[in-house]
Amino acid sequence: MKPSPIGVFDSGYGGLTILSEMVKTLPQYDFIYLGDNARAPYGDKSFETVYRQTLQCVKWLFDEGGCNLVILACNTASAKALRTIQQKDLSLHYPNKRVLGVIRPTAEIIGNLSTSKHIAVLGTAGTVNSMSYLIEIEKFFPDCTVSQEACQGWVTLVENNRLHSPEADVLVSEHLQTVLQKDPQIDTLLLACTHYPLLMNIIQNHLPNNIKAISQGEIVANSLVDYLNRHPEINTTCSKTADLRFFTTGIDSDFNSHASQFFGKKLVAEHIDLQ
Repeated sequence: MKPSPIGVFDSGYGGLTILSEMVKTLPQYDFIYLGDNARAPYGDKSFETVYRQTLQCVKWLFDEGGCNLVILACNTASAKALRTIQQKDLSLHYPNKRVLGVIRPTAEIIGNLSTSKHIAVLGTAGTVNSMSYLIEIEKFFPDCTVSQEACQGWVTLVENNRLHSPEADVLVSEHLQTVLQKDPQIDTLLLACTHYPLLMNIIQNHLPNNIKAISQGEIVANSLVDYLNRHPEINTTCSKTADLRFFTTGIDSDFNSHASQFFGKKLVAEHIDLQ
């Protein structure tokens, strides 16, 4: 396989928070980002719909982007599509390519970040209902107690740039109160949606000092470094010219105007049509 960029997929903008950390951690690597903005959000869609749309985007990154490794920088896609893609589609059609998600690397270390061993997972309805975090955290930290909260409306707040609205303050406060009432011993909140880091300031304003909120970007970036170190056969196929390219299934001008708040700097995306 010839050297190629690492593909990063998300249903919209949120995966840019993951990509930003990857670029900081692996600045010499090439990356292609694909946001399926035309069909976002994924959070309330069925397993079959999320799987079908995620697979379509992964195939585009393989076939058109030339990627040999793709990261699903989306918790909903990781929860509802990753396992089937890994177990069925790769072996049938792309045996030399790899797809990784964001749930397992987060689950592998989240228990180490909690003193009380009582953790709350905040995510979309799709991620929460999949029970993926409960299953994965149980594998690595059976002594941890995990509560979940589906934070309806948070993704919409971020996507529509209403981060500083009264509505955002009310919605964040309500969901935090609900999850903390489930277990008074919670000391760690996992932001299990890549959009949620943009709400971090509001979240922290409503948290007691003894409770910390954890975002995934740095965790996933460090896990990617570890993966590449353990799999030199994949690492050698990753091109390293510090090139970044961005694509969206939505309107490219809309993507460009919104994406900077997620990525930390201006970027220019190209529109693609998925058939």
